[in-house]
Amino acid sequence: MYSKVKTCVLQGLNGFTVEVETDISNGLPTFTIVGLPDISIKESKERVRTAIKNSGYQFPLKRITINLAPANIKKEGSQIDLAIAIGMLAAMDVINRYNFSNISFVGELALDGKVNKIEGALPMIISLREKGIKNIVIPYENRDECGIIQDINIIPVKNLNQLVRFLNGQEKINFYKRDVKNSLSSNESMEKDFSDIKGQEGLKRALEVAAAGFHNIIIIGPPGSGKTMSSERLPTILPNLTFEESIETTKIYSVAGLLNKDSLINKRPFRSPHHTASSSSLIGGGRVPKPGEVSLAHNGVLFLDELPEFQKNVLEALRQPIEDGNVTISRVNATLTYPSKFMLVASMNPCPCGYLGDPYHECTCTTNSINKYLGKISHPLLDRIDIHIEVMPVEYSDLRKDTKTESSQDIRTRVDRAREIQLERYYNKNIFSNGQLTSKGVKEYCRLNNKANKIMKQAFEKFKFSARSYNKILKVGRTIADLDGEEKIKENHILEAIQYRSLDKKYWG
Repeated sequence: MYSKVKTCVLQGLNGFTVEVETDISNGLPTFTIVGLPDISIKESKERVRTAIKNSGYQFPLKRITINLAPANIKKEGSQIDLAIAIGMLAAMDVINRYNFSNISFVGELALDGKVNKIEGALPMIISLREKGIKNIVIPYENRDECGIIQDINIIPVKNLNQLVRFLNGQEKINFYKRDVKNSLSSNESMEKDFSDIKGQEGLKRALEVAAAGFHNIIIIGPPGSGKTMSSERLPTILPNLTFEESIETTKIYSVAGLLNKDSLINKRPFRSPHHTASSSSLIGGGRVPKPGEVSLAHNGVLFLDELPEFQKNVLEALRQPIEDGNVTISRVNATLTYPSKFMLVASMNPCPCGYLGDPYHECTCTTNSINKYLGKISHPLLDRIDIHIEVMPVEYSDLRKDTKTESSQDIRTRVDRAREIQLERYYNKNIFSNGQLTSKGVKEYCRLNNKANKIMKQAFEKFKFSARSYNKILKVGRTIADLDGEEKIKENHILEAIQYRSLDKKYWG
């Protein structure tokens, strides 16, 4: 007795179709799974055996061989349980006359036959859809996560008995579709708003420029100057996630097992790891590599408060994800790649005590301690941060002002308009913001008029900017011009952009 059904395994965010072949023949009773299964799949034997028995079916006392093809791919994950059980029941003729050619099964079995929720269901069904599979059986608890994919038939099941009755035509299970039209709207009132910030107009302007072009930014200033408060409000002025971005981000959270009750990431992520975070937690890792903070912040913000307090090797590990927009994790078992297109927002004090340059407090740090403190942030990392902004303490007069300041919605309107200009400019070029421009793109889209070019030349020679810094200035200048609705980068745009690169020379020069 032989059967063949399909399931899926993940490597990173990529799913691979696996054919579960089952052969039941006479001989000494054995239950063998071959085809490079990991420990979790080897344990499937006991889960499947007990689930079949407790669902009311007779487990065969025969020679059972399960082959997971192709045999050269390492198989991981308990989601293969359901396919193994269905393959066995089909080989036993408990399930008959069902065409398994265009259906796939993913799900973990409990000992009582219940189909348990799994991690990574969304990337699995997207991968199966790309392979041409139109019908996919999933655990009932994964239905909201998977129901956002509209062009395939999602079949949510609660237990093994229900699935057997469905496959035998004894019970109807409606295909699950989820209405996602309004899932990405963000009309709810915001708890945090830019109108809460008193003074600091220069900082708010820098954050507006960063949001409009998806530029990395570092904020330097004494304690209590509003660095953290402003950064936490940055997501309120970022454009809404597109549906494609939402799916991309949701896939990552699905693999990491961090999906919320809504099962769809409909807001740009804001990740703020503590400065004691290890390299593995930030970049990703583990025996089976899981996404780290840089990937969980994909299409959103990675906020690193008190930047010099992070271990230097952790900060240096950020350089490749920032530059490439993805991170590759190599382990003995696998080499996996996760996306990591995030906006880096970092804040720090200018010295260990925090009061260097503060007009109201005296700095007690020695020159050596300041150099050691700032030396934790390397030039190559600073070069990858587009905007450097220095802030001073808030004036008392600003705190006492009753005049209404700009709300997040006011700023976001300008940011959305600038982002629309960029989307139109880079249509069909796989570029979605000025911050993503390559050197070739900078040359093509960031042209300066004669006056702006002269200013740029003088600044380059004076401050000894690197080639990377030069490109960063032009990209930021392009964003400032977009905020002004200007087609060309003018001298006032380039002057403001240069202003956002001078801090590294002040402190690190």
